[in-house]
Amino acid sequence: MVELVPNLLRQEMARLAEQDARIDGRARFEGREIILETDCLYNAEGSAKVTMGKTVVYAGVKFEIRTPWPDRPSEGSLMCGAELRPVAHRKYEPGPPSPESIELGRVVDRGIRESGCIDMNSLCIIPGEKVWGVMIDIHVLSDGGNIFDACGLAAIAALRTAVVPAERFDVGEDYTLSVNGTPIMASFTRVGGRYIYDPCEEEELGGDERIHITIGDEGHLHSLQKGLRGVFTPQEFAEIFEVAQEKCAELRKIVAEKEAN
Repeated sequence: MVELVPNLLRQEMARLAEQDARIDGRARFEGREIILETDCLYNAEGSAKVTMGKTVVYAGVKFEIRTPWPDRPSEGSLMCGAELRPVAHRKYEPGPPSPESIELGRVVDRGIRESGCIDMNSLCIIPGEKVWGVMIDIHVLSDGGNIFDACGLAAIAALRTAVVPAERFDVGEDYTLSVNGTPIMASFTRVGGRYIYDPCEEEELGGDERIHITIGDEGHLHSLQKGLRGVFTPQEFAEIFEVAQEKCAELRKIVAEKEAN
């Protein structure tokens, strides 16, 4: 039965693809409605909640003072971790971090880190002795598909609202974390022989390979991650990248509007 259901679902996805349709009625590159909330976790220095269809995720930012790495005495650090628990979906199990949660955290981390939106030198307190460590904790409450984009959006929104708690650590006055840019992730999955944007749960189950693209404010590619087996042609990637630039620009506006309010 476990194998039968995905096979039947793939057949239905292929049939819909022939009609240029999707299982939830959206167009091929149409995303779901997104609701972004910030400052929603009282115990975090910066936080955000993203609701994308049935997908719901939280991201919280915390700070710690740590000793810098010997080869980078004036640079702070950035760490990103993700939690995937049974409460999010029955496919997840309790216990140590799963390969899925490790991949999720790393993909979100890479997109933010490679964008250079946080100047690691600005996190230095005393060179060689004290620097700030920035930790992004991501929790998926409900996995209704495309948790990568939801987590990436929540993480950058949480960072952009974060306040460094210098007073609590007796190293000065609190100040807003400097974040120079808003890197945004866009994910695509091959379903029914074609790539679609923002896959829902059924499309991920009945789909094949996927690709996650993080794009910066100037339209530059910061990170790229392909998941599962399969390949895509240069023509497919050119189309995907063009759509990703458009979608990332739309999501960036949502973050900016939330900050302005």
